[in-house]
Amino acid sequence: MKLKKEKPIGNVTHFYGKIKVAIIKFNKPVKVGTDIVVRGATTEFKQTIASMQWDHEPIKIAKTGKEVGVKIKKKVHEGDRVYEA
Repeated sequence: MKLKKEKPIGNVTHFYGKIKVAIIKFNKPVKVGTDIVVRGATTEFKQTIASMQWDHEPIKIAKTGKEVGVKIKKKVHEGDRVYEA
């Protein structure tokens, strides 16, 4: 997969398998609708961010440094990096 920038825009800090939600700490503002690639030792897939939550409330933009919940389509692992696709 070719990426626009090889610099990660965030990291997975936790994953809730039953509800398929990744907690991602972003190091730049990220909006709902952004195409991302999640990449790690055993992980690599692309998806569009469909929804995000912070403190159990839906948000449209994840601010820099915030850890937000993102509905994810596949299993991810703590430490996986998130890139803008």
